[in-house]
Amino acid sequence: MDKRVKFDFEVFFTNGGSLKGEDFRLDITGDDISDKELADYIVKDLRLLMAGKVNILGKEILNEPHKRAPFLPNSGEEFLVDLSHTIENGLVTYKGLPAPIICDYLSKEDSKQYYDEGTAFQIGKIEMVTNTGTYIDCPFHRFENGKDVSEMGLKSFAELEATVIRVPYTETLEITEEHLQNREIRNRAVLIHTGWAEHWNTEHYYDNHPYLTETAAEYLKSCAIKLVGIDSYNIDRTSERTRPVHSILLGAQILIAEHLCNLEQLPDENFTFTAAPPKFKGVGTFPVRAFASIKKSV
Repeated sequence: MDKRVKFDFEVFFTNGGSLKGEDFRLDITGDDISDKELADYIVKDLRLLMAGKVNILGKEILNEPHKRAPFLPNSGEEFLVDLSHTIENGLVTYKGLPAPIICDYLSKEDSKQYYDEGTAFQIGKIEMVTNTGTYIDCPFHRFENGKDVSEMGLKSFAELEATVIRVPYTETLEITEEHLQNREIRNRAVLIHTGWAEHWNTEHYYDNHPYLTETAAEYLKSCAIKLVGIDSYNIDRTSERTRPVHSILLGAQILIAEHLCNLEQLPDENFTFTAAPPKFKGVGTFPVRAFASIKKSV
């Protein structure tokens, strides 16, 4: 069912004056839209300058046919897709490694003694191994003299032109050089979509997972790619004790992102990939908030 939202609005300008609208109607996707999203849309769509406070009044969701392309929250020049799993207390990412402990160092209740009535804060405490959740590997993860996360420049992690290559795990677990050919990949992030993320946080996730072959890694290295990501348990075959893909890629300064998700929501091309970790010294792997920025089609 097509949905539209009807509402009144008031826009107050930082240099004085205001603008009001009544019974404004807008096509939307989904069943609802927040006041903040509506306010941002009004300011952007009407090309208002020096807008300050915006009030949305009398909002009502209607079942009506769309009149034009529906409004997508956070859309405009681009919109974002989260490619990271949520890290929570007790989550097992890599079998055999300890799960994170996430708790209060100072709870809101305990903090009340330090502040006036009605004021409280929480300070969290996290204990975890760096291979937790969706994470990125830098050369130091594999090589003693390799660069750690603090030594890699931001350009290594952020706004990389990217390509998705789809190799469903239902067809094969072994991703070969042939799967990577005939695609635009040079100087890009290459994200391998296998569909394995559907098994996340289950026992099935850890065994018989999709992986890249050594020759596939050599091919990616020869194409001078910047990063390889995969929505699987490991980019290497973990039933063996060698890790040729890690060795080849990290040895060539090519970063690795593992445990991605939501790759099915991405186009094959025309988007950028970002996965930036905190700037820790002496750490070769760390969780990231990985996301894609998709360019709006005109």
